[in-house]
Amino acid sequence: MSELQSRDPEVYDAIEKEVERQNNGLELIASENFVSRSVLEALGTALTNKYAEGLPGKRYYGGCQFVDVVEDVARDRAKRLFKCDWVNVQPHSGASANASVYLTFMEPGDTFLGLDLAHGGHLTHGSAVNFSGILYNAEYYGVEKDGPLAGTIDMNKVRDKALAVRPKMISIGASAYPRDFDYKAFRDIADEVGAVLWMDMAHTAGLIATGALNDPLPHCHVVSTTTHKTLRGPRGGMLLVGRDYENTMGKTAPKSGRLKMTSELLDSAVFPGMQGGPLMHSVAAKAVSFREALEPDFGAYIDAVVRNASAMATAFVSKGYSLVSGGTSNHLMLIDLRNKGISGKDAEAALQKAEITVNKNMVPFDDRSPFVTSGIRVGTPAMTTRGFGEDEFKTVVDLIDRVLTNPTDDNAIASVRGEVHELCARHPLYDFVIS
Repeated sequence: MSELQSRDPEVYDAIEKEVERQNNGLELIASENFVSRSVLEALGTALTNKYAEGLPGKRYYGGCQFVDVVEDVARDRAKRLFKCDWVNVQPHSGASANASVYLTFMEPGDTFLGLDLAHGGHLTHGSAVNFSGILYNAEYYGVEKDGPLAGTIDMNKVRDKALAVRPKMISIGASAYPRDFDYKAFRDIADEVGAVLWMDMAHTAGLIATGALNDPLPHCHVVSTTTHKTLRGPRGGMLLVGRDYENTMGKTAPKSGRLKMTSELLDSAVFPGMQGGPLMHSVAAKAVSFREALEPDFGAYIDAVVRNASAMATAFVSKGYSLVSGGTSNHLMLIDLRNKGISGKDAEAALQKAEITVNKNMVPFDDRSPFVTSGIRVGTPAMTTRGFGEDEFKTVVDLIDRVLTNPTDDNAIASVRGEVHELCARHPLYDFVIS
Protein backbone atom coordinates (compact mmCIF):
# COMPACT_ATOMS: atom_id res chain seq x y z
CA MET A 1 0.00 0.00 0.00
CA SER A 2 1.36 3.44 -0.96
CA GLU A 3 1.67 6.34 1.45
CA LEU A 4 -1.08 8.23 -0.39
CA GLN A 5 -3.41 5.24 -0.37
CA SER A 6 -3.09 4.81 3.37
CA ARG A 7 -3.26 8.50 4.29
CA ASP A 8 -5.82 9.77 1.77
CA PRO A 9 -7.79 6.92 0.21
CA GLU A 10 -10.39 9.32 -1.21
CA VAL A 11 -7.88 11.06 -3.46
CA TYR A 12 -6.05 7.80 -4.19
CA ASP A 13 -9.27 6.14 -5.34
CA ALA A 14 -10.06 9.02 -7.69
CA ILE A 15 -6.57 8.78 -9.21
CA GLU A 16 -6.91 5.02 -9.54
CA LYS A 17 -10.21 5.39 -11.39
CA GLU A 18 -8.67 7.97 -13.75
CA VAL A 19 -5.78 5.62 -14.53
CA GLU A 20 -8.32 2.89 -15.25
CA ARG A 21 -10.23 5.27 -17.53
CA GLN A 22 -7.09 6.11 -19.46
CA ASN A 23 -6.12 2.45 -19.72
CA ASN A 24 -9.51 1.17 -20.85
CA GLY A 25 -10.74 3.88 -23.21
CA LEU A 26 -9.87 5.46 -26.55
CA GLU A 27 -8.37 8.91 -25.95
CA LEU A 28 -8.96 10.91 -29.13
CA ILE A 29 -8.91 14.48 -27.81
CA ALA A 30 -6.37 16.15 -30.09
CA SER A 31 -4.78 18.20 -27.29
CA GLU A 32 -4.11 15.23 -25.01
CA ASN A 33 -1.34 12.66 -24.88
CA PHE A 34 0.27 10.17 -22.50
CA VAL A 35 3.61 10.98 -20.87
CA SER A 36 6.28 8.41 -20.12
CA ARG A 37 6.89 7.00 -16.68
CA SER A 38 10.10 9.05 -16.54
CA VAL A 39 8.13 12.27 -17.00
CA LEU A 40 5.67 11.19 -14.31
CA GLU A 41 8.54 10.44 -11.93
CA ALA A 42 10.07 13.88 -12.50
CA LEU A 43 6.72 15.51 -11.76
CA GLY A 44 6.44 13.73 -8.44
CA THR A 45 9.74 14.85 -6.93
CA ALA A 46 10.90 17.09 -4.10
CA LEU A 47 11.59 19.86 -6.63
CA THR A 48 8.02 20.96 -5.96
CA ASN A 49 9.26 22.23 -2.57
CA LYS A 50 11.63 24.84 -4.02
CA TYR A 51 10.90 28.45 -4.82
CA ALA A 52 13.13 29.66 -7.65
CA GLU A 53 11.92 33.07 -8.75
CA GLY A 54 14.22 34.55 -11.38
CA LEU A 55 16.54 32.72 -13.75
CA PRO A 56 19.45 30.30 -13.26
CA GLY A 57 22.28 32.21 -11.61
CA LYS A 58 19.97 35.17 -10.95
CA ARG A 59 17.50 33.91 -8.37
CA TYR A 60 15.72 35.86 -5.65
CA TYR A 61 16.05 32.94 -3.22
CA GLY A 62 19.00 30.99 -1.93
CA GLY A 63 19.41 27.25 -2.26
CA CYS A 64 18.79 27.15 -6.01
CA GLN A 65 22.04 25.55 -7.13
CA PHE A 66 20.43 22.25 -8.11
CA VAL A 67 17.22 23.59 -9.63
CA ASP A 68 19.48 25.88 -11.67
CA VAL A 69 21.03 22.75 -13.19
CA VAL A 70 17.59 21.38 -14.02
CA GLU A 71 16.41 24.57 -15.70
CA ASP A 72 19.64 24.97 -17.67
CA VAL A 73 19.30 21.38 -18.91
CA ALA A 74 15.70 22.05 -19.96
CA ARG A 75 16.67 25.24 -21.80
CA ASP A 76 19.63 23.68 -23.57
CA ARG A 77 17.59 20.71 -24.75
CA ALA A 78 14.75 22.93 -25.97
CA LYS A 79 17.22 25.03 -27.97
CA ARG A 80 18.61 21.89 -29.61
CA LEU A 81 15.16 20.50 -30.29
CA PHE A 82 13.83 23.62 -31.99
CA LYS A 83 17.15 25.01 -33.28
CA CYS A 84 16.65 28.35 -31.56
CA ASP A 85 18.82 30.76 -29.60
CA TRP A 86 16.61 31.59 -26.64
CA VAL A 87 13.86 29.89 -24.66
CA ASN A 88 12.00 30.41 -21.43
CA VAL A 89 10.71 27.14 -19.98
CA GLN A 90 8.99 28.65 -16.94
CA PRO A 91 5.40 29.40 -18.12
CA HIS A 92 2.91 27.34 -16.16
CA SER A 93 0.73 26.86 -19.25
CA GLY A 94 0.34 27.80 -22.87
CA ALA A 95 -2.15 30.47 -21.85
CA SER A 96 0.34 32.11 -19.47
CA ALA A 97 3.04 31.95 -22.16
CA ASN A 98 0.64 33.69 -24.53
CA ALA A 99 -0.21 36.29 -21.92
CA SER A 100 3.50 37.03 -21.64
CA VAL A 101 3.64 37.66 -25.39
CA TYR A 102 0.83 40.21 -25.13
CA LEU A 103 2.50 41.86 -22.14
CA THR A 104 5.74 42.21 -24.09
CA PHE A 105 4.35 43.57 -27.36
CA MET A 106 0.95 45.12 -26.67
CA GLU A 107 -0.70 47.85 -24.60
CA PRO A 108 -4.33 47.55 -23.51
CA GLY A 109 -6.52 48.71 -26.37
CA ASP A 110 -3.98 47.89 -29.08
CA THR A 111 -5.20 45.99 -32.13
CA PHE A 112 -4.07 42.51 -33.08
CA LEU A 113 -5.19 40.12 -35.77
CA GLY A 114 -5.74 36.41 -35.15
CA LEU A 115 -7.58 33.34 -36.37
CA ASP A 116 -11.24 33.39 -35.34
CA LEU A 117 -12.01 30.92 -32.53
CA ALA A 118 -15.10 29.79 -34.46
CA HIS A 119 -12.83 28.95 -37.42
CA GLY A 120 -10.36 26.86 -35.44
CA GLY A 121 -8.46 29.51 -33.47
CA HIS A 122 -7.69 29.52 -29.76
CA LEU A 123 -9.35 31.17 -26.78
CA THR A 124 -6.26 33.27 -26.06
CA HIS A 125 -6.21 34.70 -29.59
CA GLY A 126 -8.94 37.25 -28.99
CA SER A 127 -12.04 35.50 -27.67
CA ALA A 128 -14.40 38.03 -26.11
CA VAL A 129 -14.56 36.03 -22.86
CA ASN A 130 -10.76 35.75 -22.55
CA PHE A 131 -8.27 38.36 -21.32
CA SER A 132 -7.00 38.67 -24.89
CA GLY A 133 -10.38 39.89 -26.10
CA ILE A 134 -11.15 41.90 -22.98
CA LEU A 135 -7.89 43.88 -22.81
CA TYR A 136 -7.09 44.21 -26.51
CA ASN A 137 -8.92 45.09 -29.70
CA ALA A 138 -9.21 41.73 -31.44
CA GLU A 139 -9.70 41.50 -35.19
CA TYR A 140 -9.99 38.19 -37.03
CA TYR A 141 -9.24 36.33 -40.20
CA GLY A 142 -10.91 33.01 -40.96
CA VAL A 143 -11.23 30.12 -43.36
CA GLU A 144 -13.10 30.05 -46.62
CA LYS A 145 -16.67 28.74 -46.73
CA ASP A 146 -16.72 27.56 -50.33
CA GLY A 147 -14.54 27.07 -53.38
CA PRO A 148 -11.11 25.49 -53.83
CA LEU A 149 -9.86 26.94 -50.51
CA ALA A 150 -12.89 25.82 -48.48
CA GLY A 151 -11.91 25.21 -44.87
CA THR A 152 -8.50 26.82 -45.32
CA ILE A 153 -7.02 30.31 -45.00
CA ASP A 154 -6.89 32.63 -48.02
CA MET A 155 -3.71 34.63 -47.47
CA ASN A 156 -4.89 37.38 -49.82
CA LYS A 157 -7.81 38.00 -47.48
CA VAL A 158 -5.48 37.97 -44.47
CA ARG A 159 -3.45 40.70 -46.17
CA ASP A 160 -6.58 42.71 -46.96
CA LYS A 161 -7.69 42.48 -43.34
CA ALA A 162 -4.26 43.45 -42.03
CA LEU A 163 -4.12 46.49 -44.31
CA ALA A 164 -7.59 47.50 -43.15
CA VAL A 165 -7.03 47.23 -39.38
CA ARG A 166 -3.26 47.83 -39.13
CA PRO A 167 -2.63 45.50 -36.17
CA LYS A 168 0.31 45.90 -33.83
CA MET A 169 0.60 42.10 -33.73
CA ILE A 170 -0.54 39.22 -35.93
CA SER A 171 -1.02 35.81 -34.36
CA ILE A 172 -0.90 32.43 -36.07
CA GLY A 173 -1.80 29.10 -34.54
CA ALA A 174 -4.97 27.19 -33.81
CA SER A 175 -6.69 24.59 -31.70
CA ALA A 176 -8.78 23.05 -34.48
CA TYR A 177 -7.16 23.80 -37.84
CA PRO A 178 -6.20 20.64 -39.76
CA ARG A 179 -3.71 22.23 -42.16
CA ASP A 180 -0.24 23.80 -42.08
CA PHE A 181 0.58 27.53 -42.20
CA ASP A 182 2.50 29.59 -44.75
CA TYR A 183 4.78 31.48 -42.37
CA LYS A 184 6.61 33.39 -45.07
CA ALA A 185 3.35 34.78 -46.41
CA PHE A 186 2.33 35.81 -42.91
CA ARG A 187 5.73 37.45 -42.36
CA ASP A 188 5.44 39.40 -45.60
CA ILE A 189 2.09 40.74 -44.42
CA ALA A 190 3.47 41.56 -40.96
CA ASP A 191 6.38 43.46 -42.49
CA GLU A 192 4.04 45.35 -44.80
CA VAL A 193 1.90 46.66 -41.93
CA GLY A 194 4.71 46.93 -39.37
CA ALA A 195 3.33 44.23 -37.06
CA VAL A 196 5.01 41.76 -34.74
CA LEU A 197 4.43 38.18 -35.92
CA TRP A 198 3.68 35.55 -33.26
CA MET A 199 3.12 31.83 -33.72
CA ASP A 200 1.37 29.74 -31.07
CA MET A 201 2.48 26.21 -31.99
CA ALA A 202 0.91 24.56 -28.94
CA HIS A 203 -0.84 21.88 -30.96
CA THR A 204 1.86 21.21 -33.52
CA ALA A 205 5.13 21.63 -31.59
CA GLY A 206 6.05 17.95 -31.89
CA LEU A 207 5.37 17.96 -35.61
CA ILE A 208 7.40 21.14 -36.10
CA ALA A 209 10.33 19.82 -34.03
CA THR A 210 10.67 16.80 -36.30
CA GLY A 211 10.12 18.61 -39.60
CA ALA A 212 6.70 17.09 -40.28
CA LEU A 213 5.31 20.63 -40.61
CA ASN A 214 6.74 23.99 -41.62
CA ASP A 215 9.02 25.73 -39.12
CA PRO A 216 7.78 29.12 -37.84
CA LEU A 217 11.02 30.11 -36.10
CA PRO A 218 12.83 31.55 -39.16
CA HIS A 219 9.85 33.84 -39.83
CA CYS A 220 8.17 34.76 -36.54
CA HIS A 221 9.39 37.29 -34.01
CA VAL A 222 8.31 35.04 -31.15
CA VAL A 223 6.90 31.53 -30.81
CA SER A 224 4.92 30.14 -27.88
CA THR A 225 3.88 26.59 -27.15
CA THR A 226 2.59 24.16 -24.64
CA THR A 227 4.87 21.28 -23.69
CA HIS A 228 2.26 18.53 -23.76
CA LYS A 229 0.00 17.71 -26.74
CA THR A 230 2.19 16.46 -29.64
CA LEU A 231 5.39 17.27 -27.73
CA ARG A 232 4.37 14.59 -25.18
CA GLY A 233 5.68 16.36 -22.09
CA PRO A 234 4.02 17.59 -18.88
CA ARG A 235 1.32 20.23 -18.84
CA GLY A 236 3.12 23.55 -19.21
CA GLY A 237 4.25 26.32 -21.55
CA MET A 238 7.37 27.73 -23.20
CA LEU A 239 8.54 30.75 -25.23
CA LEU A 240 11.13 30.64 -28.03
CA VAL A 241 13.02 33.04 -30.29
CA GLY A 242 14.65 31.91 -33.53
CA ARG A 243 18.35 31.23 -34.07
CA ASP A 244 18.93 33.98 -36.64
CA TYR A 245 17.82 36.70 -34.25
CA GLU A 246 18.74 39.76 -36.31
CA ASN A 247 17.25 38.38 -39.51
CA THR A 248 14.10 37.30 -37.69
CA MET A 249 13.64 40.82 -36.39
CA GLY A 250 14.05 42.43 -39.80
CA LYS A 251 13.06 45.98 -40.61
CA THR A 252 9.99 45.89 -38.38
CA ALA A 253 12.03 45.39 -35.19
CA PRO A 254 10.76 47.93 -32.64
CA LYS A 255 13.45 50.43 -31.74
CA SER A 256 12.63 51.19 -28.12
CA GLY A 257 10.17 50.84 -25.24
CA ARG A 258 8.11 47.76 -24.37
CA LEU A 259 7.91 46.71 -27.99
CA LYS A 260 11.63 46.17 -28.22
CA MET A 261 11.99 42.46 -28.94
CA THR A 262 14.55 41.22 -26.47
CA SER A 263 14.85 38.11 -24.41
CA GLU A 264 15.07 40.29 -21.31
CA LEU A 265 11.62 41.74 -21.97
CA LEU A 266 10.11 38.33 -22.56
CA ASP A 267 11.81 36.95 -19.44
CA SER A 268 10.44 39.80 -17.35
CA ALA A 269 6.99 39.34 -18.89
CA VAL A 270 6.97 35.77 -17.57
CA PHE A 271 8.36 36.79 -14.17
CA PRO A 272 7.42 39.05 -12.54
CA GLY A 273 4.95 40.06 -15.22
CA MET A 274 2.64 37.05 -15.40
CA GLN A 275 3.56 34.66 -12.60
CA GLY A 276 5.69 34.10 -9.51
CA GLY A 277 7.98 31.17 -8.95
CA PRO A 278 8.32 28.51 -11.64
CA LEU A 279 7.11 24.98 -10.92
CA MET A 280 10.50 23.33 -10.77
CA HIS A 281 9.14 19.77 -10.74
CA SER A 282 7.35 20.62 -14.00
CA VAL A 283 10.52 22.19 -15.44
CA ALA A 284 12.34 18.94 -14.64
CA ALA A 285 9.62 16.95 -16.38
CA LYS A 286 9.90 19.26 -19.39
CA ALA A 287 13.64 18.56 -19.50
CA VAL A 288 12.97 14.81 -19.49
CA SER A 289 10.41 15.10 -22.30
CA PHE A 290 12.77 17.25 -24.40
CA ARG A 291 15.41 14.55 -24.14
CA GLU A 292 12.85 11.99 -25.27
CA ALA A 293 11.90 14.23 -28.20
CA LEU A 294 15.55 14.46 -29.26
CA GLU A 295 15.73 10.68 -29.67
CA PRO A 296 15.29 9.19 -33.17
CA ASP A 297 12.22 7.20 -32.15
CA PHE A 298 10.33 10.43 -31.47
CA GLY A 299 10.58 11.25 -35.17
CA ALA A 300 9.17 7.83 -35.97
CA TYR A 301 6.37 8.49 -33.49
CA ILE A 302 5.43 11.80 -35.14
CA ASP A 303 5.50 10.17 -38.58
CA ALA A 304 3.04 7.62 -37.24
CA VAL A 305 0.83 10.36 -35.77
CA VAL A 306 0.53 12.00 -39.19
CA ARG A 307 0.01 8.72 -41.08
CA ASN A 308 -2.62 7.62 -38.59
CA ALA A 309 -4.48 10.93 -38.90
CA SER A 310 -4.45 10.66 -42.68
CA ALA A 311 -5.75 7.09 -42.55
CA MET A 312 -8.43 8.09 -40.09
CA ALA A 313 -9.53 11.04 -42.22
CA THR A 314 -9.78 8.85 -45.31
CA ALA A 315 -11.88 6.32 -43.39
CA PHE A 316 -14.25 9.02 -42.15
CA VAL A 317 -14.72 10.40 -45.66
CA SER A 318 -15.42 6.91 -47.00
CA LYS A 319 -18.30 6.67 -44.50
CA GLY A 320 -19.82 9.95 -45.63
CA TYR A 321 -18.49 12.27 -42.94
CA SER A 322 -17.73 15.87 -43.85
CA LEU A 323 -14.24 16.96 -42.79
CA VAL A 324 -13.37 20.64 -42.61
CA SER A 325 -10.86 21.34 -45.42
CA GLY A 326 -11.55 17.85 -46.78
CA GLY A 327 -8.94 16.09 -44.65
CA THR A 328 -5.85 16.81 -42.57
CA SER A 329 -2.16 17.63 -42.89
CA ASN A 330 -1.38 17.27 -39.22
CA HIS A 331 -2.53 15.31 -36.16
CA LEU A 332 -6.20 16.25 -36.03
CA MET A 333 -9.39 16.47 -38.01
CA LEU A 334 -12.50 18.58 -37.52
CA ILE A 335 -15.68 16.74 -38.42
CA ASP A 336 -18.84 18.63 -39.41
CA LEU A 337 -21.74 16.40 -38.32
CA ARG A 338 -24.61 18.41 -39.79
CA ASN A 339 -25.10 15.93 -42.62
CA LYS A 340 -25.32 13.15 -40.02
CA GLY A 341 -28.17 14.74 -38.08
CA ILE A 342 -26.42 14.84 -34.71
CA SER A 343 -24.91 17.71 -32.74
CA GLY A 344 -21.38 17.76 -31.42
CA LYS A 345 -22.71 17.72 -27.86
CA ASP A 346 -24.82 14.61 -28.44
CA ALA A 347 -22.03 12.90 -30.36
CA GLU A 348 -19.54 13.51 -27.55
CA ALA A 349 -21.99 12.18 -24.96
CA ALA A 350 -22.86 9.04 -26.94
CA LEU A 351 -19.20 8.26 -27.63
CA GLN A 352 -18.36 8.78 -23.96
CA LYS A 353 -20.78 5.98 -23.08
CA ALA A 354 -18.68 3.72 -25.31
CA GLU A 355 -15.51 5.03 -23.59
CA ILE A 356 -14.40 6.86 -26.70
CA THR A 357 -13.32 10.35 -25.67
CA VAL A 358 -13.59 13.22 -28.15
CA ASN A 359 -14.63 16.84 -27.69
CA LYS A 360 -17.52 18.71 -29.21
CA ASN A 361 -16.21 21.58 -31.34
CA MET A 362 -17.61 24.41 -33.38
CA VAL A 363 -17.05 24.18 -37.11
CA PRO A 364 -16.59 27.19 -39.40
CA PHE A 365 -19.87 29.00 -40.06
CA ASP A 366 -21.55 26.94 -37.34
CA ASP A 367 -25.26 27.55 -36.76
CA ARG A 368 -25.19 26.09 -33.25
CA SER A 369 -23.88 27.60 -30.02
CA PRO A 370 -20.46 26.76 -28.52
CA PHE A 371 -22.31 24.77 -25.87
CA VAL A 372 -23.89 22.50 -28.50
CA THR A 373 -21.78 22.80 -31.68
CA SER A 374 -22.12 21.03 -35.00
CA GLY A 375 -18.84 19.17 -34.90
CA ILE A 376 -16.32 17.07 -33.05
CA ARG A 377 -12.53 17.30 -33.00
CA VAL A 378 -10.55 14.07 -33.25
CA GLY A 379 -6.78 13.55 -32.93
CA THR A 380 -4.27 10.71 -33.08
CA PRO A 381 -1.35 11.64 -30.73
CA ALA A 382 -2.47 9.81 -27.58
CA MET A 383 -3.46 6.48 -29.11
CA THR A 384 -0.39 6.55 -31.36
CA THR A 385 1.66 6.77 -28.17
CA ARG A 386 -0.05 3.55 -27.09
CA GLY A 387 1.06 1.84 -30.29
CA PHE A 388 -2.01 2.12 -32.48
CA GLY A 389 -1.30 1.95 -36.20
CA GLU A 390 -3.31 2.74 -39.30
CA ASP A 391 -5.39 -0.47 -39.14
CA GLU A 392 -6.38 0.20 -35.53
CA PHE A 393 -7.38 3.75 -36.36
CA LYS A 394 -9.54 2.52 -39.23
CA THR A 395 -11.20 0.21 -36.72
CA VAL A 396 -11.68 3.17 -34.39
CA VAL A 397 -13.49 5.06 -37.16
CA ASP A 398 -15.79 2.07 -37.62
CA LEU A 399 -16.52 2.03 -33.87
CA ILE A 400 -17.25 5.76 -33.85
CA ASP A 401 -19.56 5.40 -36.85
CA ARG A 402 -21.49 2.60 -35.17
CA VAL A 403 -22.12 4.77 -32.13
CA LEU A 404 -23.06 7.91 -34.07
CA THR A 405 -25.38 5.89 -36.30
CA ASN A 406 -27.15 4.55 -33.19
CA PRO A 407 -26.55 7.23 -30.52
CA THR A 408 -29.53 6.20 -28.34
CA ASP A 409 -29.17 2.44 -28.71
CA ASP A 410 -27.71 1.29 -25.38
CA ASN A 411 -27.15 -2.26 -26.64
CA ALA A 412 -25.20 -1.07 -29.68
CA ILE A 413 -23.12 1.27 -27.51
CA ALA A 414 -22.43 -1.52 -25.00
CA SER A 415 -21.22 -3.75 -27.83
CA VAL A 416 -18.85 -1.02 -29.04
CA ARG A 417 -17.62 -0.44 -25.49
CA GLY A 418 -16.66 -4.09 -25.20
CA GLU A 419 -14.67 -3.88 -28.43
CA VAL A 420 -12.99 -0.70 -27.18
CA HIS A 421 -11.83 -2.53 -24.06
CA GLU A 422 -10.47 -5.41 -26.14
CA LEU A 423 -8.63 -3.03 -28.46
CA CYS A 424 -7.08 -1.10 -25.59
CA ALA A 425 -6.05 -4.28 -23.78
CA ARG A 426 -3.77 -5.09 -26.72
CA HIS A 427 -1.89 -1.83 -26.10
CA PRO A 428 -1.51 -1.41 -22.32
CA LEU A 429 -0.65 2.01 -20.99
CA TYR A 430 0.11 2.28 -17.26
CA ASP A 431 0.34 -0.68 -14.90
CA PHE A 432 0.53 1.44 -11.76
CA VAL A 433 -1.34 4.17 -9.92
CA ILE A 434 1.12 5.55 -7.38
CA SER A 435 4.56 4.07 -6.82
